Amino acid sequence: MAMRGWPLIKLLPVKTNLRFVDFAKYFAGLSVVLVIASLVGVFYPGLNMGIDFRGGASMEVAKPAGQVLDLEATRSAVGELGLGDVQVQGIARLGSQVDDGSTAVLRFQIPEGRDQTAVVQQVETAISQAVGEVTYSGVAVVGSKVSGELFMSGLLALGSAIVLMFAYIWFRFEPQFGFGAVVGLLHDVILVFGLIVLMRLEFSLNMVAAILTVIGYSMNDTVVVFDRLRENLRKYKTMPLREVIDLSINETLTRTIITGITAVMVLAALAIFGGEALFGFSIALMFGIIIGTYSSIYVGAPIILLWGVKRGAAVEDAKPIKLGMASRP
Repeated sequence: MAMRGWPLIKLLPVKTNLRFVDFAKYFAGLSVVLVIASLVGVFYPGLNMGIDFRGGASMEVAKPAGQVLDLEATRSAVGELGLGDVQVQGIARLGSQVDDGSTAVLRFQIPEGRDQTAVVQQVETAISQAVGEVTYSGVAVVGSKVSGELFMSGLLALGSAIVLMFAYIWFRFEPQFGFGAVVGLLHDVILVFGLIVLMRLEFSLNMVAAILTVIGYSMNDTVVVFDRLRENLRKYKTMPLREVIDLSINETLTRTIITGITAVMVLAALAIFGGEALFGFSIALMFGIIIGTYSSIYVGAPIILLWGVKRGAAVEDAKPIKLGMASRP
């Protein structure tokens, strides 16, 4: 006999009547505290920069044809040398279009004050002892100047994404909607930076990609709420704005929960089984999805309540909602 409670998605209520706006001021205070703490953390103790933004060395490591290079053993051997962020990525052998598992690109940091040549030789020795006979080629060192330019490019990408999202919301809705969406985006991005600082995660290009994904997810969730809010503002023209906001959030709540839980479950599996290289990316993205859902409810929508919004048609032309049976003429 089939279980009545399966699938679990059926356990979610079809309709909710939660009063979100009543608690908005308390969550607003919490958000302000967390944002300030995150901003302070970004400057002190600061971000734990990875190879992409701090500079370091890269080399190609290859086993003889037909043999498989153990990527995890390679990463562990170099990691034990205390060289900070270590990245190992499998690639196709030169002249081949297929990755046969014999070749990888290794990236690692070179501590300040240490001789680059000596560090590279130390890395090669550690790898050879860990995985056996290998060949090294394409050794290159990325300086701090190039890394600094890459860091600025990453920040420019984040800033451009926020500006374009604001323009899109402004065009599709009204200025107050755009302002609420941008405040929510800034809130989400800053808190993700705070998590990176708190957990001392490596800030690399992968992390920039995670933050850009958070921006997209948060905006998508905000648009869903705002679109329903706009529809309800036209439908219930005499209903108080705070009640319209609560109604709109409740009508989209089940969809939001289902989408968020699905994404978090996938990212949790990626964080557990994806290895060290994907752990930071998965954690930041998971946290960003949760915060993005929160900001759509307690950051973006309450700002519209403070600002106010046009109802489209005049109130005196609106027909009040009547409950129960309509009276006969």
